Amino acid sequence: QVQLVESGGGLVQAGGSLRLSCVASGRTSSRYTMGWFRQAPGKEREFVSTITWSGGNTNYAESVKGRFTIARDYAKNTLYLLMNSLKPEDTAVYYCAADDRWTRISTNSTDYAYWGQGTQVTVSS
Repeated sequence: QVQLVESGGGLVQAGGSLRLSCVASGRTSSRYTMGWFRQAPGKEREFVSTITWSGGNTNYAESVKGRFTIARDYAKNTLYLLMNSLKPEDTAVYYCAADDRWTRISTNSTDYAYWGQGTQVTVSS
């Protein structure tokens, strides 16, 4: 199993930037597709971005495309989400997730077996 811990959330004004981090521990020698999801109050958890084990393939939700960038540092076992031009509608709890079927790149949260505890991002207008 792998354990995931997110950090980097906070309060930011619209137009600002934040960088979220997700540190993996445990079976980090295994291969995982990694993803970011978010959940706003009263809404379903939604896909934000994902990156394959090799880092060669990424996918983004239309709502964040061009503003968010996903990346992973293998040496540090860390996944990042760089968020620019933040909007109030980006306000949510952001979750890091790992899919041990590393050959797929899924936008479906049910395909991810491992989850972090989440980090709150609040964007003020």
